[in-house]
Amino acid sequence: MHVYHVVYEPTFKSIIFHHWTECNLKCLGCYCKVEKLDFSLLPDWQMRVSTNPPEKPPERLLSLDEAMALTENLAIERAISIGVEPSLDPGMPLLAREMKSRHHTYNILFTNGVALADLSSIDEVIFSLKAVTPELYRNYTGGDNRKSMANFRRVYDSGKKLQAEITLVPGAIEANEIEKVAEFIASVDNNIPLRITGFIQLSGQPFRAPTGAEVEAAAALAKKHLKTVNYLSGEMPRVGTPPIRLF
Repeated sequence: MHVYHVVYEPTFKSIIFHHWTECNLKCLGCYCKVEKLDFSLLPDWQMRVSTNPPEKPPERLLSLDEAMALTENLAIERAISIGVEPSLDPGMPLLAREMKSRHHTYNILFTNGVALADLSSIDEVIFSLKAVTPELYRNYTGGDNRKSMANFRRVYDSGKKLQAEITLVPGAIEANEIEKVAEFIASVDNNIPLRITGFIQLSGQPFRAPTGAEVEAAAALAKKHLKTVNYLSGEMPRVGTPPIRLF
């Protein structure tokens, strides 16, 4: 198993497992390249990701038994797998199964969707779609978006709860592309929620962070096609009590 970092959020009764894998995309705006810790632990995270040098791989990974031991005596309703690309961790489906068996959790997988793992113990999938225009997707990720778009439809057809996520990156993924993503999602089902996140300045990259107004404007375009659109920017305050680092 490739879990290297675990965080518990008491307010939401959520446990977050961070997985470290060799990602199948090379996204220009990948925060894992410069910060391994969960941002919720870092009051200065925006400064850190804008100045940190490239991160090295974690020195230690947890076994399934070690990860489950961290969950004892905690009130947990949701278990979330995120990270470099959790779907590439062969231990992720086993972890989800154990969490559901022992804690009856609602399990959420955050993925780029290029490859799909065993989703039998996953209740909800959040796709980071990046872009739908092939050239933009290729320039930003180094990959081909046909697999992720096909897998998005496949997960929807399976009956799993599905959400989408995209980052507004001025100079790379602009508001007009986000509208095209919303149109693609609506072609599957306009009830699928979309979350738009404002890019945070990343060391080694020329892209700037959008303003809150720019993120809101992109959301307005997406709302022309989808019933539910949420958005986040670096200007918004954190909600809830401070999280706890378990590992």
